[in-house]
Order: sequence, then C-alpha cells, then structure tokens
Amino acid sequence: MSATGPDTAGQGPVRIVALVARREITTRLRTKAFAFGTLAIVAGIAIYVLLINALFSDSETTAIGVSGQATHIASQLEASANELGLEADVTTLASAEQGRSQVDSGELDAAVSGAASDLEVVAESELDERLHAALTGITQQQVLRAALAQAGVDDPDAVLGEANAAELDVTTLEPADPEEGQRLAVGAIMAFLLFFGISTYGAYVAQGVVEEKSSRVVEILLAAVRPWQLLLGKVAGLGLVGLIQLVIIAGLGLVMATASGVLTVSDVAYATFAWGVVWYVLGFFLYASVFAGAGSLVSRQEDMQSVVTPVTMILVLGFVVGINVTMADPGGTTAAVMSLVPFFAPMLMPGRIAASDVTGWEIALAAGLTVLMILVLTWLGGKIYRNAVLHMGSRLKLAEALRPSKV
Repeated sequence: MSATGPDTAGQGPVRIVALVARREITTRLRTKAFAFGTLAIVAGIAIYVLLINALFSDSETTAIGVSGQATHIASQLEASANELGLEADVTTLASAEQGRSQVDSGELDAAVSGAASDLEVVAESELDERLHAALTGITQQQVLRAALAQAGVDDPDAVLGEANAAELDVTTLEPADPEEGQRLAVGAIMAFLLFFGISTYGAYVAQGVVEEKSSRVVEILLAAVRPWQLLLGKVAGLGLVGLIQLVIIAGLGLVMATASGVLTVSDVAYATFAWGVVWYVLGFFLYASVFAGAGSLVSRQEDMQSVVTPVTMILVLGFVVGINVTMADPGGTTAAVMSLVPFFAPMLMPGRIAASDVTGWEIALAAGLTVLMILVLTWLGGKIYRNAVLHMGSRLKLAEALRPSKV
C-alpha cells in the first residue's frame, strides 16, 4: 500500500478491490470523527436508558397516606388501586395536617382523610387517574350502601356484591398486544439508525470522490486500478465502516436497554437488529453508487451539495413519510406497499418486522426488488463515475456523463 493508493502490481481484480476497501476502512476508522461520533451516540443512549429507568423506578409505587376515618378504607383502597393497575403503598397517618406536610415534601403522592362517603384528597399537582377512580368507587359504594340501608334493604353488602360482580361481555376480534408500544419503538429506532447510517456514509462516498478529484489523487489511483475497481472498493470500504458503527451503537444500546429492564421484548429487539444489518447492507449498496456517481459530476466540495441533494431528499422522504405511516399502522396496506419500494424498503421493512407480522414472501419480494434496483443503479452510477471522475473544472452535465465511455 503506497501513501497515495494501493500497490496493485500483479494483483487480481478481487485483491485490488480489497486493497482499495482496506484503504478506506483504515482511513475512516482512525478519524476522530468516527470515534467521537460513536462514543457520543452511545453515551446519549446510555443517559437516555438511565433516565427512563430512573423515571420508571420512581413511579413504580404510589405512596398514599390515610388519616382519621379514612384509615378504615386503607385495605380496600390498596386492593382497588391494584385492580386498576396501580401499585399503591398505603400508610396510616396521625392527622390530615401530617398528610398535607408529607405531600408537600414529596414523601407522599396523595393524602386521604375524612369519612368514606365524603373523602378529602390532597395531591401535589395532579392526582393519578387510577387513584382517582379507586377513591371515587369507594365513595360511591359507601353512599350506595347507606342509601340501601335507609331504603330498608336487609343486606346492602350482598346487593353491592352483585352489582360489583356484573361485567360487560366483550368480544375482541384481535388479542391485545401489551408489547405493541415497545415493538413500535424498536422499529422506529432501527429505522432511524438505518437512515442515519445510509445517508451519512453515502454522503462520505460522494465526499471522498470529490476530494480525490479536487486533489487529483484520482489520476494517480486510476493509473494503477480501473474505475470500477476503485468505485467498488470505496463503496465496500465505507459501507463496512458504517456497518461497524451501526453494530456498535445498536448492539450496545440493546444490551443496556435489556440489562436495565427498560426493554422487555429482547427477542423482538435482537431479531430486528439482525434484520437491520441485512437491510443496511442492501440499502447502502442501493444508494452508495448513486452518491458516487453524483459526486463525480463536480470537482469542488462547494458544489457537492447541489448534486447529492436529490439523492438525500429521496432518503429523507422515504424516512419521514414511511416511518409515520408505518408507526401509525404497520400492518396496513400503505405501509406494506411502501416497504416494498426499493428506495424505502431498507428503512421501513425492519420497522414493520418489529411492529407487526410480516409474511416471508413480503420480505423476500422487498429484498429481491431491492437487489434488482441495486444492479441497475450500480451499473448506472458506475457508468457516470467512469465517465466523469477525470473531468475537471465546471460541473459535468448528467447527459454528458451518460455518453459511451472513453476511459
């Protein structure tokens, strides 16, 4: 390996591509941007996981104090709250004033006093809806019990028992999925990571092409290798760097989330991670050659943005529109159709796999269409790159770049 490029004397095509790829990998992995960027994202994920874990830990149990006549409903209140999904810790207080003081200091979430038929509740800012429902139910039962007794009913408690036992007969067409929220979150996060990886390293491909043109290093490189070998090596090398970063970020994020208990659908998360790797490879090769071809049309970094913007806009459109549609109804027709479109599939299909039941034929069809589009765009991007990479000066028009090659 020389200072400016690979030493390809006597090397076969595969070996030459590998040398170019290794050059890109070693160059990018040694940059501070890669190290600091990866560490910053991982640190951000760690802080987020710790914050969510702390918030959930603090809100696991609701502390309630009862005083005066309300002490008689302590066990009933705790049972009612638990039935509504609220883990309540009910303690007895000496007075209502003590309850107010402890709510003000944050020791209690709520303080309850007064008779069961006329309860008084003190909360810091807002009363939990489940606790409100539990207390309202107790008050209504007490009022009804008194009314039944006044009406001469011999056994008011038996009547209340029958009333409480009455339930609606509900038939659901589909079973409820208690993990739906987490599945959607996993899908959305993976879609974002894929969008970030493909767009970032795709842009790096274009940036590298322009850098080599502006410094005329490409002329030295093409004296030793063919254009397609240089392009393929560059794409493969940068794609692998992006894959390494994706694996580090997503892998550590999953480990931290599952270890802390924030994420409980570990099987779904790791399956989505595996599919994410597959779709990153497909998505990167889909866009990378287009980025390279676009970058080869210009010779200055200042002009690069104008040629890569159309490609980036397709990525952004697919991510923004697709992710909203997918998260709203991952099993719907619109999400299914969009996830089959090659330009959107790499970001949307892993999200759909995480959030809904995607059939095998859908995955296979999306992958097959994407591979076909990769072949078309690789040929097209390679043709543009081959014809434009040695062009210096003003921006080369796309029509001129698509003319028969002279290289």
